[in-house]
Amino acid sequence: MIPEYSPKWKCAATLVPMTVAPPVSLSSPGPSLDPDEVGVQLIAPDGRRTPNPTYDPFLADLDPAGLRGLYRDMLLIRRLDQESEALQRQGQLALWPSLLGQEAAQIGAGRALRSGDFAFPTYREHGLAHTRGVDWVHMLRFWRGTHTGAWNPREHNINTYSVVIPTQALHATGYAMGIQRRHRDDVALACFGDGATSQGDLSEAFVWAAVFDAPVVFLCQNNQWAISEPSRRQTKIPLYQRAAGYGFPGIRVDGNDVLAVRAVCMQALERARSGQGPTLVEAYTYRMGAHTTSDDPTRYRSPADARRWAPRDPVERYRRWLRTEGLWDDDAEADTQQAINAEAARVRAGCLALPEPQPAQLFDHVYAELPPPLREQRDGYLAYLETLRPEEF
Repeated sequence: MIPEYSPKWKCAATLVPMTVAPPVSLSSPGPSLDPDEVGVQLIAPDGRRTPNPTYDPFLADLDPAGLRGLYRDMLLIRRLDQESEALQRQGQLALWPSLLGQEAAQIGAGRALRSGDFAFPTYREHGLAHTRGVDWVHMLRFWRGTHTGAWNPREHNINTYSVVIPTQALHATGYAMGIQRRHRDDVALACFGDGATSQGDLSEAFVWAAVFDAPVVFLCQNNQWAISEPSRRQTKIPLYQRAAGYGFPGIRVDGNDVLAVRAVCMQALERARSGQGPTLVEAYTYRMGAHTTSDDPTRYRSPADARRWAPRDPVERYRRWLRTEGLWDDDAEADTQQAINAEAARVRAGCLALPEPQPAQLFDHVYAELPPPLREQRDGYLAYLETLRPEEF
């Protein structure tokens, strides 16, 4: 039996008040995409830090080493993202979806999770996977076509890439309902982009999560573009406001501010952890590169748009603040750059050394015990391959 819904969230965590946008005509381009309308912001683009009594407590656990660690995380994943794109351009990867510009959203969210929490990514959450301890070389196995899963989700508490959007939101909601039934205080994190909000699967996930007060946080990285479709053509109201229609709170955060993302996500996670149900976090950011390496954004995006967002670069912003606080200097920058370049070289070498997949692997990891019909098919297929000459294989 479906339990009676009780809107506990109305008197729970302090969130940004929700306002409903006025009716919009069908000819309207939709909500504003002004980068100044970013929601919760703790560090301005020029590096100024604004105290916030609501969200500062969620950063109290960060000592100077932890603050510097967030910057190193963002530097590292940007460098490895560049290396991965270069590998694709050189024919070593089939495809690569860049995370350029979304480093703060992914590192901030990833570093808000506890070890027992479980994340469900899309195909672009390489930075989130990094925060869960996934080796970047293992990520590249998927894009090189040498492994169907890339990593073991149970080892890192993050599911493998989801390319079909947004099935992972339903998976996260189901996992969260399982957490409830086991009486654990873990939380599921469902990641998706603005384009996923136009899909029915996400609506179904919202419904189930709301009705059951499931301990799940929905993280929408609104990078303004669903491939070539701008956000203004997908919605008539800001995306975070959609949560109200399902009966749970939504909040927008500056997705280029790593401290703000971490604080807002930690608040949402703690809210879910305490039994108050889901939250929709819209990380308002910008996709600085192409959708994937098969995309040419110059065909649909103006240079002026990119120039408007360039000063809000998440890595440069955080570096300015660290320097202002005396937490970073040229020596630290040089040492870190040397370390991440060495890591990039390791990743490149590891990618090129990945073994070719064997045909029998097609039948692995599908069933705990392969059923007799599939076992017969596998044996017949491998016997057939034995009849081929090496050049035919």
